[in-house]
Amino acid sequence: MQLEFDTTVIVLAAGLLLLWALGLGVLKYHQMSTSADGAAHRYVDIAHRAALMYSFAALVLAVLAQFSAWSVPVDLTAASVVLLFFVAAIAGYTVHGVRRDTENQFVHPVPGTHVFMLLLIIGEIGGTAVLVAGFVAEQF
Repeated sequence: MQLEFDTTVIVLAAGLLLLWALGLGVLKYHQMSTSADGAAHRYVDIAHRAALMYSFAALVLAVLAQFSAWSVPVDLTAASVVLLFFVAAIAGYTVHGVRRDTENQFVHPVPGTHVFMLLLIIGEIGGTAVLVAGFVAEQF
């Protein structure tokens, strides 16, 4: 069975997120093996776990898109918004973990942090809601 283009792109993104998570696992191992307390930086750990979870979440998005009533461009746009924020979150966690510059990015946030979080909330929930609605419209 040939997948729709949107589903193919989303599954590829899931695979790339999984590869990124595995690479972050190597970074986590390196930090654990070279630190005095045997622990990786908090944000390297967060980035690793987030990338793993987001890779599987992307597969859920792919299934929703594959069985959606909406057009390929609508589903791909909705999923792309969600995936963009997944990538941005992982990248931010990774930067903090490599730089070891904070234990909590909200204690002294850089300008735009709260705006980014609001956009992330709207984008991730909104994009996922579009895909769920398309799935419900097609399947029920």
